[in-house]
This record gives sequence, structure tokens and C-alpha cells, in this order.
Amino acid sequence: MRLKPVGILITLAVIAVLAYLAFRPRPNEDFREEVPTASKTRDSSDNSSSSPRAESTPKVETTKSEEREFVYSPEKPENGTLRGVVELGATGFNSFVINLDNQKRWEILSKDFGESLAYEGLATTEDIRAGLKKYINGMFEKGVAKTDMHFVISSGAQKEPKTKLISDELKKMGYVVNNVTPEQEAKLGLRATIPPSFADNSFMVDIGSGNTKVSWEENGALKTLELPGAKYYEKGTLDEEVYNKVKDAINRIPENKRNVGFIIGGVPFTLANQHRKEKERYTVLRSPEAYKPVDKKMESGLNIYKAISDGTGTDTFVFDWDANFTIGFLLGLKK
Repeated sequence: MRLKPVGILITLAVIAVLAYLAFRPRPNEDFREEVPTASKTRDSSDNSSSSPRAESTPKVETTKSEEREFVYSPEKPENGTLRGVVELGATGFNSFVINLDNQKRWEILSKDFGESLAYEGLATTEDIRAGLKKYINGMFEKGVAKTDMHFVISSGAQKEPKTKLISDELKKMGYVVNNVTPEQEAKLGLRATIPPSFADNSFMVDIGSGNTKVSWEENGALKTLELPGAKYYEKGTLDEEVYNKVKDAINRIPENKRNVGFIIGGVPFTLANQHRKEKERYTVLRSPEAYKPVDKKMESGLNIYKAISDGTGTDTFVFDWDANFTIGFLLGLKK
């Protein structure tokens, strides 16, 4: 059927009306570019999602500045006794004076990390004896009785020739010098470092110069590992070789023991010191990639730290400024 001119006009008018209705602006539409809303950041003071035990259980928090904090306060000792312990390390002495009670609660009263008595100044036996007397007298002045003074040689330091000379002089002065194996060192480090509330789900790492010790509880017993130390480069060992060895060995830690890694040792000390807040007892380390090494020892220590982090999948490593395996030695004394 052929449309007449009037019909054509009517048809075009209907099409125009329909087109207008289809494409006309709608009152409720806004054609401006959508701006996404800012994501909400959970304040560290918001405990609405915490477990019922949140008030009594130590926890790791993320602050607004993205720095992480380990919130834990150890119990104070009651009617304790002053005990002193000196570690003969690979390059010098570390010394600690603690107040220790009969419930094994302790607090640090004095600590000297690093080269508090450097071996470089102890050239002869006379130098060693004079240096030791001065050092020991300083401990006595802090209130430690001679019978409560103890000396321990770390497993790494036992390989140093100067350590034997110092040990011999201490024995001549009437002191007992205790040699510890890497396994004992790992167990003592765990005893001093991991808070009781974390004993069932965490592990301990001690990155030393001569070796790295790892320990955790498993089925009522303490398990340990001895791994390369931060000075492995002196033996010509490659970074990749150490990384693979550590990562493979650390896989022995059970999945349910990887909540927090409590970490001590020389390199972790250096890392934590870069962002410690005032005099906090615990500093949560940043990821290994966040640090830039300043020397070969630090670079090697970071390689070990990264292997442990990657191997366990643990993202929280807590450095304890007061703990040391020698304090674990004091905690194990029967007296």
C-alpha cells in the first residue's frame, strides 16, 4: 500500500516524538564524572572486631602512621634478687643485670650491648686480667654479688682464639665459664624472648654473626635449627645459596607456630634501631625490602631475614630490646 503525503507526515511526526522521549535529559541523572569515596582506615583504637580475650592477650596493632606496635607488658618480679650475666661474644662482651624472682619473672636493670669490652684492647694476658677486673668491678657496683655473676660463651664466639684466653683468665679468677651449643642457645633464647601468651603459636629467631638460631615448641618439646650467620660472606658463601638453605630449613616450623617471629641478634638490633620509638621494649620490624643495607654484614643479615620471612609467610617480627639468650641461661638456674 502506498502512503499518501499526509500519512508520511504523520509517520515522521510519531518517530520524532518517540526519539525525543527516548533521548530527553532525565531530571534525576547527573552526568558529572563519578568521584570515588575515600576508603575507611580502621583506627588502632577501634576494638569492635577484637576477640573476647583482646584485653588480656598481647596484640600487634597498626597505627595511623602505618608503623606497627607490639602491645605487651611483662609481669614485674616480686622480692627478686639481682643476677648478672656476661656473654663473651665474637667481638666483645654483652652484659646484663636483671631482677629475678622465684617465679621466673624478671626485669632488666642494666644492659650493655655490643663492644662494652672490646677484644681489641686485650692484647696480652695482663691486659685481659686488668680489663676483666675493671669490667667485673663495674658489675659489682650495680649491686650484683660475686656468687650471682655468671659468664657464658656463645656458640659462635667459641670459634674465636681470643675467647679461650679470656675464658682461661676468668677461671683463674675463680669464675665458672659456661660454653653453650647452638641448640642450647636457641632454647635459652626462646625462654627469654617469647612471652608466655605466645608460646603456643610463635617462634624465636636469633641472627648472630657466626650462626642463626631458631626455636619453637612442638608437642611439649623445644625444636631448634642452626643456620648460617650474618658473616657467612667471609667464607665466600653466595647469598643465593644461603637464602635457599635458610628458606628450605625454616619450612620445618609448623604452620600453627608462625603467628609472630620474635627476633634478636646483632642485625635485628641494627634494623630496629632505625625506627625505635623512644624507649619502647618491643619494636616491630618492617619487611626486609624496607631496609637498605649499609655494609656487607647487614646485607647478609637481611638476606637471612628475608629467607625466614618468605619461608614462613610470617609478616610480624618483633625485636625485644631487653632479651638475650644469656638471660634465658639465668632463668634456667635452679638457685
